[in-house]
Amino acid sequence: MGKLFDIQSPFFIPPWRRVLVVVLTLGWAGVELWRGAPGWAALFGAAGLWCAYQFFVVFDPPREDAGED
Repeated sequence: MGKLFDIQSPFFIPPWRRVLVVVLTLGWAGVELWRGAPGWAALFGAAGLWCAYQFFVVFDPPREDAGED
């Protein structure tokens, strides 16, 4: 289950992917709120804020030379 939520993955090194994930989740929260589903809006809003924190505050991309001695 740890790999499911591993956002320190090399997949997220390009900044555009991190921005896209945050924009999509927060945007979907807005859609849910607009459609009158505050529970889903809160869920996606929390996920978007968590992703923003993880991607732009504590994100430490793996270094390419980390495996070499």
